[in-house]
Amino acid sequence: MTDDLPAHGGCLIGVPACVRDVDGQPFHTVGDKYVRALAVCAKATPLMIPSLGEDLLDLRALVRRLDGLMLTGSPSNVHPDHYGLPETPEAEPFDPARDATTLALIRIALEDGLPLLTICRGFQELNVALGGSLHARVHEVAGRMDHRRPKHPELDVQYGPKHPVRLRAGGPFAELAGAGELTVNSLHWQALDRVADGLTEEGWAEDGTVEAVSVAGARAFALGVQWHPEYKAWENPFSARLFAAFGKAAQGRADARNSGGSPRLSLVSGRGA
Repeated sequence: MTDDLPAHGGCLIGVPACVRDVDGQPFHTVGDKYVRALAVCAKATPLMIPSLGEDLLDLRALVRRLDGLMLTGSPSNVHPDHYGLPETPEAEPFDPARDATTLALIRIALEDGLPLLTICRGFQELNVALGGSLHARVHEVAGRMDHRRPKHPELDVQYGPKHPVRLRAGGPFAELAGAGELTVNSLHWQALDRVADGLTEEGWAEDGTVEAVSVAGARAFALGVQWHPEYKAWENPFSARLFAAFGKAAQGRADARNSGGSPRLSLVSGRGA
């Protein structure tokens, strides 16, 4: 239960929505576990961003009003057109409305120095937005593990610990963890293939799959993970620290804007990320 946990703070973190069909109509949706983790552990106010694309949203004006941006996981995948591969059934399902919003939003956020946290699909979006590519089905790649969601009716099992991740020594994840390794949950079938030049690899599964990155040279907190730290984040010490660090960076931006100054870079930054 989270009823006795502290309330959120004053910083505003944008969360782009997925677009899903419900009874033949499009709905913009965000999973509860993501916004709850922001409210409880980052002490932030989550704001759902509809995935209407650059044609209907002024993304630059939006970024200027936000204190942070979080990209969530999703049942959908980034369309292969965005990383130069043809559409195949193996890469489905798609959410072109989300792609049209998030890929541009990531680039603008990094340009503006907006604190950024990306999770699962968001992690893959970050890589694609900066020029990387994806494996459609990493479990079918020779030598790779099956990273997909366990087939079990209980969410605590589906989102339970799955495999270790080795962390880059001296990197922001190792700093947050206070250790060189984490055990994480794993619920993905896509994974990073060609890692974008602008990203620093920060964590690897036993099979070599990249599980964590930082944005090299970013002006603010900018980290991404392939696993799902948002699930009951307040019960996992590392997840709670990750969201708290993100919230601290976002609050720093809010405080700086309110005072007319510049936000201080977080120690957990990956060279200012």
